[in-house]
Amino acid sequence: MTRKPPQQDVDESRIEVGKPKGWAAGIPGVAVSLKRGVEQMGVARTASTLRLLNQREGFDCPGCAWPEPQGHRKLAEFCENGAKAVAEEATRRRVGREFFAEHPIADLADKTDFWLGQQGRITEPFVLRDGATHYEPIAWDAAFRLVAEHLNGLASPDEAVFYTSGRTSNEAAFLYQLLVRSYGTNNLPDCSNMCHESSGAALSATTGIGKGSVSIDDVHHADLIVVMGQNPGTNHPRMLSALEEAKGNGAKIVAINPLPEAGLMRFKNPQNVRGLVGKGTPLADEFVQIKLGGDQALFQAIGNLLLSWGAEDTAFIERYTHGFEDYRAHVAELDWDSVDEATGLSREQVELVARMFADSERTIVCWAMGLTQHKHSVPSIQEITNVVLLRGMIGKPGAGLCPVRGHSNVQGDRTMGIWEKMPEKFMSALEQEFSIRVPRKHGFDTVAAIRAMRDGDARVFFAVGGNFVAASPDTAVTEKAMRGCDLTVHVSTKLNRSHVVTGRVALVLPTLGRTESDLQHSGEQFVTVEDSMSVVHRSRGRLAPASDDLLSEVSIVCRLAREVLGTEHPVPWEEFEKDYDTIRDRIANVVPGCSDYNARVRQPDGFVLPHAPRDAREFNATKSGKANFTANELTVLRVPEGRLLLQTMRSHDQYNTTIYGLDDRYRGVKDGRRVVFVSPTDLTSLGFADGEVVDIVSEWPDDPTGVTDRRAESFRIVSYPTAVGCAAAYFPEANSLVPLDSTATTSNTPTSKSIVVRLEHRA
Repeated sequence: MTRKPPQQDVDESRIEVGKPKGWAAGIPGVAVSLKRGVEQMGVARTASTLRLLNQREGFDCPGCAWPEPQGHRKLAEFCENGAKAVAEEATRRRVGREFFAEHPIADLADKTDFWLGQQGRITEPFVLRDGATHYEPIAWDAAFRLVAEHLNGLASPDEAVFYTSGRTSNEAAFLYQLLVRSYGTNNLPDCSNMCHESSGAALSATTGIGKGSVSIDDVHHADLIVVMGQNPGTNHPRMLSALEEAKGNGAKIVAINPLPEAGLMRFKNPQNVRGLVGKGTPLADEFVQIKLGGDQALFQAIGNLLLSWGAEDTAFIERYTHGFEDYRAHVAELDWDSVDEATGLSREQVELVARMFADSERTIVCWAMGLTQHKHSVPSIQEITNVVLLRGMIGKPGAGLCPVRGHSNVQGDRTMGIWEKMPEKFMSALEQEFSIRVPRKHGFDTVAAIRAMRDGDARVFFAVGGNFVAASPDTAVTEKAMRGCDLTVHVSTKLNRSHVVTGRVALVLPTLGRTESDLQHSGEQFVTVEDSMSVVHRSRGRLAPASDDLLSEVSIVCRLAREVLGTEHPVPWEEFEKDYDTIRDRIANVVPGCSDYNARVRQPDGFVLPHAPRDAREFNATKSGKANFTANELTVLRVPEGRLLLQTMRSHDQYNTTIYGLDDRYRGVKDGRRVVFVSPTDLTSLGFADGEVVDIVSEWPDDPTGVTDRRAESFRIVSYPTAVGCAAAYFPEANSLVPLDSTATTSNTPTSKSIVVRLEHRA
């Protein structure tokens, strides 16, 4: 039997803190998966839905972008957090007109993200009219007319912002960017701007392609796997199965992170007896507890040592790379005192890790947002690339670069054109294919979009998926920017924070989820997605829609396009809505690497997009025509006395801004989220006690707005074995501490992993 949504909101006074776990998954992972499924879906629906998750004839997980194995798949090809994501989407809970009649917008604005998300699926379109206190139902046609009136009434198309979340399918993403560019703007910010934009910028400049260069099979057969700035046990748990297989094949694993993460210490795989009743598999051979932001210094040091030992792959360097001599000269002058200060590591451990690189014939380096959200993120990732190039570890089996994307299909969105500065080749192909004109002026990314709304330069905000308000930095600034809009529109499956922080007029347009059947004029449809390793494959929902009034994302985009652009527009929007094969035929003509798209996605495991560095050691997309070494000035994050360097991160009971529950089982936190993890050494030196409730205040004297301090109130201190000088807190609760204008060089990603803070005693 399913449980009703919570009536009462979170009570942080009930929070309990226990001992962190030294392992991940096992029987508790199975138990929690089933418990959450039954609570939201019921027994029968849980069984029938989970058996289709990540299967060839089923649907892709709406959670992370970790790839499915090629060939044989397990009966249960999902993890605990994937099961939670499905339970949230396939829930029997509903948000309808009775709910909105009962809850005024002022009441909803006071609720937590957890409470809002737990209320269930939105059943029909709703509008909050100018001056109204409640959302009320609106017909689909009227909703589209309302959006068109606002968009067509703007002085310029550039006064509109069109945001996209990673869960959007390839078909919907392709049509969405086509609509936006047909309308006349490139204002296409997306969630990549806030996570892996730094990876794309760094890799594009060094290898020519802003994506990873490895396959799941490469991971299985690597000699050395370095896992940096990520927590696979929570953020992409199926990665642990791949690491376990690699370990069984003889791989060594190095975990580099400020916090010890249970999943990288020991994995109890619930798919086998050893994981259920045994001790599981120890994963990390070496845990490198680095200071926040010290990764660049570590890899410059590794490069220095490899060169001093003569461990470079000379043949690879001479044939395939550019800029090696400048790089060699730069790292030869390395200041080791700065390395010590930046990393907090002993020289012995740095040399040990470097020796592991020197001894490995097949090395993969994986990273996530722990590396991408610093001021110096791009040069940090370029230093990783330098070491990989130094050892000739691109374009060979079992080796390469592996940025682990967080959100399902966030990589596919970019492939399909969701970017504010797509290259000319793509834009020209759009024009030729559809006989339209598209703008070339670069649009707003996420940070620029917030600034534009804040300053009155953007008046309409339209989002397909996501929770923009909760995901963005500088919460107070973001909320004020959204409230300054004339119209805010959100295409969503469930209620979230962005629906209660509105413009003068607001629309919520409910859409089908990944789990649901999509029936159009030509019959039942499927969509496609791209995983973190560039594999494009089908996804087909099987459940009956949560409401008869839901439209697919494709339908919403197509119907809005006809209303905004007119029925005489040359793009065949009505045809696209009726039959998604017609969309894929056009994708094949426009998107590089997608020829014969309809046939290839119907193959059992889909197809892999081309990647010249991986496939043929070709680097033609770079300016030099070769893989580029880079010489980067070393950045050392120096924190004033009495301050800490804070990172935001996920709890185990959440995915991105979706809060599944209030427990972080692996870190020992139960029934609460407003916690800050601080090392015992720092607690003693700063004069605070474990369990004390404090305010966290971020300091950024460079803020051009003059607001140097931002405050997040009432966080419980948790004494935790994080790196000395560093602290951690969950987002979105700590996003208010991230200054809007503190961003990574080149990528403009918010610096959510390097926030200078002080803790203050509460009166």
